[in-house]
Amino acid sequence: MTIPEIISGPTDAIRDAILAPLVAHNESMVGPTERHTVAIVLRDDDGAIVGGLWGLTGFRWLFVQYLAVPPAMKGQGRGRALMLAAEDEARRLGCIGLWLDTFSFQARGFYEKLGYDVIGQIDDFPPGEARFFLRKRID
Repeated sequence: MTIPEIISGPTDAIRDAILAPLVAHNESMVGPTERHTVAIVLRDDDGAIVGGLWGLTGFRWLFVQYLAVPPAMKGQGRGRALMLAAEDEARRLGCIGLWLDTFSFQARGFYEKLGYDVIGQIDDFPPGEARFFLRKRID
């Protein structure tokens, strides 16, 4: 029997090796899934990327992993435009919904205004705050 080993500098290859048996199990239960990376960017006047949305699809859902709008662009509808573009891309990819997480000090109300429902919460993550999980079906 091997003893668990903590890796001080994990790599993508190590992550992939750890995930391989989990992916095999999941796919044996529900079948294989198409996976896509979704990136929608915001650029400044010089063309530099200054924010945007990053997500991953799997099992016909788009997980919005990151949404970042720089302070100078907030309040101009940029976040909404990014989320609507992500919903359009999710539909194009055959997804039935989107899900994400946000902290109590971030944008829960923003997502709820766009039709996302809170489906879970972890209190004191970080201490004194909460982490919320939201979803929106688009099918």
